[in-house]
Amino acid sequence: MSVLSFIITAFIVVIIAAVAEKLSPFSMPGSWAGLIIAGFIGEWIGGVIFGPWGPMVWGISLIPALVGAFIVIFIVGLFADLFK
Repeated sequence: MSVLSFIITAFIVVIIAAVAEKLSPFSMPGSWAGLIIAGFIGEWIGGVIFGPWGPMVWGISLIPALVGAFIVIFIVGLFADLFK
């Protein structure tokens, strides 16, 4: 993976994670760095659970990545609210 493809992928997963954060009742701690981490983990989880289906951008299946990022943000946000 080149640096340019990593930057483009990070930009895409930040957008996906930001949308998932707006849909979630919890917010992701860590601002944009937390969104990048949630996006990459969500993309991986969504790909494992749902596989590659739906629209794809730069090799990322958008719907499974969105659902995976929502799951990650929900779980992390829930734990963050519990331990405030």
